[in-house]
Amino acid sequence: MKTLILVRHAKSDWPENTDDFDRPLAEKGLHDAKKMSHFLKANNIIIEKFLSSPALRALSTCEIFNQVYEIEIETDRKLYNASEKNFESVIFGLNDDLNSVALFSHNNGISNFANSMSEDLFMFPTCGVAGFQIDCDSWSEFENAKKKPIFFYEPKKI
Repeated sequence: MKTLILVRHAKSDWPENTDDFDRPLAEKGLHDAKKMSHFLKANNIIIEKFLSSPALRALSTCEIFNQVYEIEIETDRKLYNASEKNFESVIFGLNDDLNSVALFSHNNGISNFANSMSEDLFMFPTCGVAGFQIDCDSWSEFENAKKKPIFFYEPKKI
């Protein structure tokens, strides 16, 4: 059994003359990322590795979560403007020793990917977090494995 956690980046700013890739977090985003990371840890959500889009707002969100978790962070360009196939490609490459992994990415891709795994309708707000139980022993079995949503948290509801 594996656990996949999806995290949409926290609220970002878009300063003038800034490329999309380089958008920083807004004050609200900094606050929400701290709040959500502490909430997950306090609720015993185990995460063994973080994989993040290298875009500044996603990686900054991941780094704030890592102030609480203190685990390995890896970036993967496939998580920036990711399609469902991009998410799957990242997951297929995971080490099977890992049982719980969090992916930090962007909308609309992260909502679309979550919806492909569940009959529930997910529309991630900024810094929204969803957890899925994946019935497999190897991440390479992800595509055909049974997937079950186990939680969905939003900053304004915690």
